[in-house]
Amino acid sequence: MKIMKLIKKCMKIMKLFVLYWRRIIFAKDHFDVPLKTKLKSNIFGGYLADQYVLYDFDHNDKNEYLSEFDWYRSRYINEPFDFMMNNKVVCAEVLKQYVRVPETYAVKNRGFLTSTDDKYTSYEDLYELLKQKKKLFIKPFGAGKGTGVNQFQYINGKPYIGIKRSSRKEIINYMRKNDDWMISECMQQHSYSSDLYDKTVNTIRLITMRDIETQKIKIFFAVQRIGTSATIPVDNGSRGKIERKIDLETGELSEARSLHSLEVHEVHPDSGAKIKGAVIPGWQDIKKEILALANKVSFMHFIAWDILVTEEGICIIEANTSSGVNIIQLWGGQRNKELGDFYRYHKAIRK
Repeated sequence: MKIMKLIKKCMKIMKLFVLYWRRIIFAKDHFDVPLKTKLKSNIFGGYLADQYVLYDFDHNDKNEYLSEFDWYRSRYINEPFDFMMNNKVVCAEVLKQYVRVPETYAVKNRGFLTSTDDKYTSYEDLYELLKQKKKLFIKPFGAGKGTGVNQFQYINGKPYIGIKRSSRKEIINYMRKNDDWMISECMQQHSYSSDLYDKTVNTIRLITMRDIETQKIKIFFAVQRIGTSATIPVDNGSRGKIERKIDLETGELSEARSLHSLEVHEVHPDSGAKIKGAVIPGWQDIKKEILALANKVSFMHFIAWDILVTEEGICIIEANTSSGVNIIQLWGGQRNKELGDFYRYHKAIRK
């Protein structure tokens, strides 16, 4: 048993080392941070070059902010149950007992195409499904941060991959050449969300976590994510979406910020729709439903829910065992606040 624990600890250290080089040292720099400053931020703090600018370390104390390293260590807080959220197919199968989730039509794993009751046994079957449904999402079932997510569309008798005109052959080849993906239903979002920007699916990222004092599950943080012309068809931050903090009491939206820019938006940069001051419809009911859902899987101490609001209620697009600290700290550092205390309690950070 001691040997297994030692092996597991060594594996975590190795993963941190890989993260250090792949996600921190070689992370894309959107702000042209000078090399000396970038390396200092990377090596002596575990911060991304972008974080140096976003957190304004020229004027703010970095000891007030959680680093990329801190976030990575937090991913182990839900062990041994974290696999349930890390695999999107498993996550959907578990959650659909309690809440609406997009239907999973097919899964490709290790080259094998499978579906419930063998309904879709070929790529041609899935292409026919696309013609019927008009829109389908295809995404890796083990990736995060929107990596590899795409949308198939069938508009006026013509197929598309994302917004690019395609063909039957190209869509089938796309499915054939890629592996470890799932194809799922594309849900129709609420009109309030389409009014903000109708070319992307715009979700709420809402975080529930166990209060270290009361030991009860609570809602900690929420943002409305909105896609832009750079992120179509999704609202993914790594591609340039904008974030609006949600007032947890009222559901009112703040100004919008971005992980790729220091600009602050009160209207959407593409659609011109008003952002600041808008209110999410049915916010009180959304909170109640998410808290009830989080308590159904209360063995998970921290969950970042991706929620799509529809005219019929909420739909859980996916749930995550951790959440990047960037979007939370756009509105101030958390190392010496509630999230930092939560991380310390679970030994993700020491000070």
